[in-house]
Amino acid sequence: MSRLLIVDGHAYAYRAFHAIRELRGPAGQPTNAIYGFVKMLDKMRAAVRASHGVVIWDGGLSESRLASLPDYKAQRPAMPEDLKAQLDEICSYLAAAGVPSCQQPGVEADDVIGVLARQAADQAWNVVIASSDKDFMQLVTGRVGLLNPNDKTGTIWTREQVVAKSGVEPEQVADWLALMGDTVDNIPGVPGVGPKTAADLLKQFGSISVMLTRLHEVKSARLKAALGASIETIQRNLELVRLHDVSCSLSLAGLVFATPDPEKLRGLYQRWGFGGMLKTLDERNLVQQAELI
Repeated sequence: MSRLLIVDGHAYAYRAFHAIRELRGPAGQPTNAIYGFVKMLDKMRAAVRASHGVVIWDGGLSESRLASLPDYKAQRPAMPEDLKAQLDEICSYLAAAGVPSCQQPGVEADDVIGVLARQAADQAWNVVIASSDKDFMQLVTGRVGLLNPNDKTGTIWTREQVVAKSGVEPEQVADWLALMGDTVDNIPGVPGVGPKTAADLLKQFGSISVMLTRLHEVKSARLKAALGASIETIQRNLELVRLHDVSCSLSLAGLVFATPDPEKLRGLYQRWGFGGMLKTLDERNLVQQAELI
């Protein structure tokens, strides 16, 4: 059975950059994000044992989301220059290691990941999305799971973990986010509605659409007033947090892991000063040569 590993590229690059505070190559260039990314990707591949995989990079903010909310993600600081300088190098590593990667200009990585996950699940593939972004909880099904780097157990999240984290079913996650908002994406929610209140409302009504037709059943006068005054905000938020069905240039068949190019990897490891990785690469080559004899 085919299994697809989808990696949220920028999320892991940032994670690697901040996890290793200082590492530089022979020429003095920053290499901390490269090193951390390579190590994390190796660990993920060993844990997931996927037949196919791809790293998806953000191609910019969605124009439709910005039209709905001009301040969408506006609070995020600019990417550190030392990290920006390492992204092309990470992509060079992926190409040499035989790992597909993709960035679609003007398209958010979340939307591409959503499209690929649904396509693969529709073809009876198993899918693992590697990201800590809570938006992906809405994709979880019997075939789509999450590998959350914040979960140190290494558990691939299923419905059970989504419900434990959010208090709602995966298919209710978009409604849950729309009600409470998302500070990470600078999306304001209903005043006074946090994760628990949002979950309680969805347990009572099942969905936002049903809730809006039965607001008179909300017992708290304060909450009822807040919801009534926030109908446009809630409906806008739903369009912001739902993953969009974007055009995707990738084919699932093309996401098979290719054979790594040892000479290209050697050149990269030498440029970055990754002595341990060079040693491991050479040891693997010796083993492969011995097997051929």
